[in-house]
Amino acid sequence: MYGLIGNIQAQPGQGAALSAILLQGLANLPGCLSYIVARDPADPDVLWVTEVWDSQASHRAALALPVVQAAIVQGRPLIARFGERHETEPLGGSGLGGAR
Repeated sequence: MYGLIGNIQAQPGQGAALSAILLQGLANLPGCLSYIVARDPADPDVLWVTEVWDSQASHRAALALPVVQAAIVQGRPLIARFGERHETEPLGGSGLGGAR
């Protein structure tokens, strides 16, 4: 499995709008086992994104999908900066449908 954990700082006051964009149209992405967008309780304009994919190749392929490309175009103006980004190797856990 392949995982990513990172945070995104939205433009001031745009955290809710950015989270809505990140969450739309994400059902049934090929190879995606989990995609979670969470608001940082200390700052509503900081979002944490946690992803689990069956492989790094599936993640890369998803970036080319029209629904993902549309979300990138729509969300980019709302992003002030990208923060931490960590690649992981998920071992399993609750909620990982299809996990080995």
